[in-house]
Amino acid sequence: MFTRLSIPTPFQIGPVNAYLSGRTLVDPGPGSEEAWTALLEGLEANGVGSSEIEQVLITHPHPDHFGLANRLRESGARIVASHDTAAIIRDFASRLEYEQSYFADFFDKNGMARTTAETVTNLPEAYLSVSPGVETDLELADGESVSVEGVDLTAESVQGHAPGETIFTFENDGESKAIVGDHVLADITPNPLLQPPMEESGSRPRVLPAFNRSLSRLRDRELDYIFPGHREEIGNPTERIEKILDAHENRTENVLALVEGPTTAFDVMEGLFDDLPATEYFPAMSEAIGHLDVLEERGEVSRQEQGGVVVYEEVSS
Repeated sequence: MFTRLSIPTPFQIGPVNAYLSGRTLVDPGPGSEEAWTALLEGLEANGVGSSEIEQVLITHPHPDHFGLANRLRESGARIVASHDTAAIIRDFASRLEYEQSYFADFFDKNGMARTTAETVTNLPEAYLSVSPGVETDLELADGESVSVEGVDLTAESVQGHAPGETIFTFENDGESKAIVGDHVLADITPNPLLQPPMEESGSRPRVLPAFNRSLSRLRDRELDYIFPGHREEIGNPTERIEKILDAHENRTENVLALVEGPTTAFDVMEGLFDDLPATEYFPAMSEAIGHLDVLEERGEVSRQEQGGVVVYEEVSS
């Protein structure tokens, strides 16, 4: 039902998968000229012009997935996304500014030098050139459906990789299938990136515990086939999800072993990764804090402030 189009990105992960079915496109790619050219070539190879695309579905608000949506909307396509995704892609620049302010303070409080924290949080400004804002024409709530070539795709809210993350599940050829964005990848263990509260007055989402629960629910669905946002499609989703959960559990055990006396998240990050460039600090801190969140939720570590810095300690059994 869906044809995969490989769209280049300027990011380390490499090309993103766009999916085409009839006049519907899912996750068109980043807003670069290189990506636009590749998308046009992919559409033409399938007998479709860009102005013939009727709707664009967005799985989550990361630039490599939504950046070309505005060009397609200007050509007449309607944009379909969840409420939280719509709020972010409407004005990605403002969202990035909010995240930068939040995480400069947050990383400083979690053991990273202030100047380093400001450097790390300023790095994503390069994303702005490939993430023009776009209005959403149809906001789908959890459980609502959209029709694609006579097949109902159900939008299901999932958690862990990005705010407003949505997968689209459907039945086709007697099989249960899903387009999952970056929620499950074939040969990469997804690293749930830290997120600030959607509203400034809210609490920071504990993304890795939420991601593990979301993955467990998806594993128990025993889907037959998954269309991921990067790399190859997945014909054994249950087995692949189990491997991801196992990898997360192994890393959680590694993190617990690094908590010796009062330990900052930055200490844990340095214990996990050697000679890490500053460009990798954000995902690395996301991993360290994510696993500390899991351990705190389980009651295996405690968190407190000492001298304005957050430290973790192992809880004696």
